Amino acid sequence: MDIVEQLQKLQALREQGVLTEDEFVKAKQRVIDGEASVPPPIPPQSASIAPLPERATAGLNGLHRSWHDRWIAGVCGGLAVQTNIPTWAWRILFILTTFLHGIGLLMYILMWIFVPLERPKLLAVAAPPSADRVEPK
Repeated sequence: MDIVEQLQKLQALREQGVLTEDEFVKAKQRVIDGEASVPPPIPPQSASIAPLPERATAGLNGLHRSWHDRWIAGVCGGLAVQTNIPTWAWRILFILTTFLHGIGLLMYILMWIFVPLERPKLLAVAAPPSADRVEPK
């Protein structure tokens, strides 16, 4: 691969937004000086992908105990919504881990205490029937 092709690839990476202006200048200088025959691979970053700490925090903030899918406290229903694993699988997991020195029961109780209950969605209130309208019998 000659220098022209390498510079064209660098230019394409800069136009795609993979390389910043500063990174482009440094990589271009390395190609011209002959230090690097191939530009180093740089993983593309998308605006839709948040950094790991932000995604982890958002996942934890989205965890709520279920209001509708509950037998005791709604912990398994909330985990099912968050992880897309069926509620029955979470229930079996908690039951099986309860046999391991009570770890499942302890985790369930801790999640019952510390995970907030999801807010119930308010149903739209229908307007009362007007006096002008006659209901059919």
